[in-house]
Amino acid sequence: MSGVEAAGMGLAAKAFASLSPQLLVAASGAVSLFSWLQLSKVTLPALAVSLALLAAIPLHLSAFYYQLTSTNAFDLDTYVAKGIPGHPNKKLSFRDRIKVAWMNELSVGRKHKRSLETHPLTARKSPFVDGLDVSLRKGDQDPPLAKPDVVIGTIRMGFGHHRIAYSAASWGLAGNHKVLFHDLLAIESPEANLIIDTDKKYSMCSRIATEMGPFFEKIWGSLTTNGDQNLLRGSVLMAENLRPLLTGLPKDTPIIATHSFVGLCAVACGFKNVINLVIDNYPQWFVIVPGAVNLVQGPINYQSFLRMGVPESQLRLGGHWCPADLVNNIEADCTARKARRAHKKPVRLLVPVGGAGAQRKFVTKFLEALEGPLKKGDVQVMLNAGDHVHMKKSFETSIRKMGFGVNDYEVISTIQGVRDYAERLRGGAEPQKRITLFAFDDYFPAVATTDILCRVTDVLACKPSELAFYPVPKLMLRRVGDHEAASAVRAAELGDGTMEVREVKDAVAWTKLFSIESKLLTQMNDKIIVNGKNGVYDGCKNAIDLAMEMAG
Repeated sequence: MSGVEAAGMGLAAKAFASLSPQLLVAASGAVSLFSWLQLSKVTLPALAVSLALLAAIPLHLSAFYYQLTSTNAFDLDTYVAKGIPGHPNKKLSFRDRIKVAWMNELSVGRKHKRSLETHPLTARKSPFVDGLDVSLRKGDQDPPLAKPDVVIGTIRMGFGHHRIAYSAASWGLAGNHKVLFHDLLAIESPEANLIIDTDKKYSMCSRIATEMGPFFEKIWGSLTTNGDQNLLRGSVLMAENLRPLLTGLPKDTPIIATHSFVGLCAVACGFKNVINLVIDNYPQWFVIVPGAVNLVQGPINYQSFLRMGVPESQLRLGGHWCPADLVNNIEADCTARKARRAHKKPVRLLVPVGGAGAQRKFVTKFLEALEGPLKKGDVQVMLNAGDHVHMKKSFETSIRKMGFGVNDYEVISTIQGVRDYAERLRGGAEPQKRITLFAFDDYFPAVATTDILCRVTDVLACKPSELAFYPVPKLMLRRVGDHEAASAVRAAELGDGTMEVREVKDAVAWTKLFSIESKLLTQMNDKIIVNGKNGVYDGCKNAIDLAMEMAG
């Protein structure tokens, strides 16, 4: 190969990589072809063919973007480019079109075809929540769906979106409204399978990031804070494929979305009263739903989204997404915690695991590092392994490492067992064992257990996820994704949680600080009471009130 040819190939590779790293996969095909031609003694033609192929790939993807968006329900490109008067945002570029088209190839691909078919729906009573209707696909013998007062739309991706959905539903039921819990994954369909495939990839990346060390964690952290206009464009394309999951609902019914896919899909289907509960405390385009009323949990998101160009009419400061039972009992629960500290009772730590099953390495090391305080009786631990078999096994392995036998810890595996346990503790009893392990076969108890136990724990030790916004003293453990860091900042500034703790030794130090004469826990509980009176934790209540207002 001549020097000119080598330089040409190098420039072509650089230009291609600058367009989109994902397209390097396609480039490898062109390079392979070039190599084959080179072995066949074809030089300049090989270079020309390879360059032509490299140029054709992005051109094809750019054109494909317009094909993908031609039937979208609204003009997203104009929406995100508008900005504020005198300060427009970046317009859609050639590179943007390539990225979005390639993202769609990775998430949706060519096998799934968009459909406007309606999946008929019915409902049944929830086996776990009294009075709650849960949607499912209608069978031949099932009755048609009765019109609800409000729909809580969610997707069972991890625990967070479902937890927020149940929190919103709790306020609807408390107000004696007819609430339909509509989980898109509960509707058996090709569209639900498309979401499942996406969730599997996200969960796998979360676990890799927490298990494989700083290099992978840094990559994943960067990806989770890069939710720009292009990721919103990709989310809109995904939502357009999900429309059959919502078209079976009455379009004049208010719908509260706890996942942006649901909100985007509802707007695309023509729902007029859509409320989007924005997650986290880190402003990113992809959590916004154009055309909906976007409720945010704190002023940072509110101010940032206004500056980004989200219309004021589509944005409101709602408050934190918290369940009714937890909010309505703030003063009683905080008073009980303060009394425990005054009587120098052991500090109760609630350590839940997220829905993706990440954090195994950190939380098991944290548990093992608490061996001394556990054996001295300074600490009691409630471990929620959720429905993750691998986490239950890991916790039990750690318990054995600390020298505890099967008679030294209690295992609770039913939701009724959780309720009975919490009721005993609210009545003044202590746990039967210093370690209690909660592990389940079903999804709902895995989510609900943390909410129930928050009322009887002294400290919630968790990553800064949706739980960072709960009205309970919090030890903010190492994050999974850099976007979560801002949620820990929110908790610390409100005075109801610590800053993020990234090392096990520091988590242990904080636990010891909670258990000695420090007034920190008392101060946190006092702050929670004040915050509660100021409506900080009323986000889901306000969402239901807004939905009823929309319904007229």
